[in-house]
Amino acid sequence: MTMPKGHKSPHGYATVKSLPGGMDYRSIAEKMTSDGDKMNHATARNVFLCAMKKFAGPILKMYDLSADDGDVMRTAKDPRFQESIIDILDDVNKEKERSAKDGEITI
Repeated sequence: MTMPKGHKSPHGYATVKSLPGGMDYRSIAEKMTSDGDKMNHATARNVFLCAMKKFAGPILKMYDLSADDGDVMRTAKDPRFQESIIDILDDVNKEKERSAKDGEITI
């Protein structure tokens, strides 16, 4: 008897390893452990998804969409949402770098 197939996400799975400077969960866990914070890849994934949930909840509310726990987690796991957050944070970091070069004080 063959093994049953697992859940297939309708929008695929996010991988930030393909982005410049990106790491997969296993690499993150190894880096954290070598820096003194014992972590495995499942914990790295859970910490990442917890952070994504903190973005997803307020964004869903801002657009008057359902923000119950299931919807927030579904949004946080969606690779399209994760890539959008990465793009936004990248833009913020670039703006801070430009401001620092211009001599402006940023907080």
